[in-house]
Amino acid sequence: MLQIEVLQGSLLEIEADAIVNPSNSLGYMGGGVAGVIKRAGGEEIEREAIKKAPIPVGSAIITTAGRLPFKGVIHAPTMEEPAMETTEEKVRKAVRASLELADKLGFESIAMPGMGTGVGRLPKDIAARAMIEEIRAFKPLSLRKVILVDLDSQMVEEWRKNL
Repeated sequence: MLQIEVLQGSLLEIEADAIVNPSNSLGYMGGGVAGVIKRAGGEEIEREAIKKAPIPVGSAIITTAGRLPFKGVIHAPTMEEPAMETTEEKVRKAVRASLELADKLGFESIAMPGMGTGVGRLPKDIAARAMIEEIRAFKPLSLRKVILVDLDSQMVEEWRKNL
């Protein structure tokens, strides 16, 4: 069974094999978590994501992590176009796709922020429940640990309630 750790803090400061970017299908990294990842890691992350686009909701891709200390950034779309409102079902698909890709790549740990709760505007309680249910339902081969991390204390609190 996957170990789930909940932390309040920056996704970029976590020790994990990879981090998850709740992206859009086009690969653009403008706002929210994506913008933070791009500014810290470099433009090449976005360039590579756009090259691999379109990324359907329900699938995920991996790109370089640029200057960041990870083996890669997993881009799992929670929306088709930038800044679209998202749904619980799309968040579930994005979480599942990122777990499947990380496991397939042989990663042991990934860090994931609140999915769909920023520009996607999904209520944090709904996102937290959906994320934890998907992580608990996943049967990994190599993946051992999922670190749920967010700067937002309400998001962290919702995850803790659902654990």
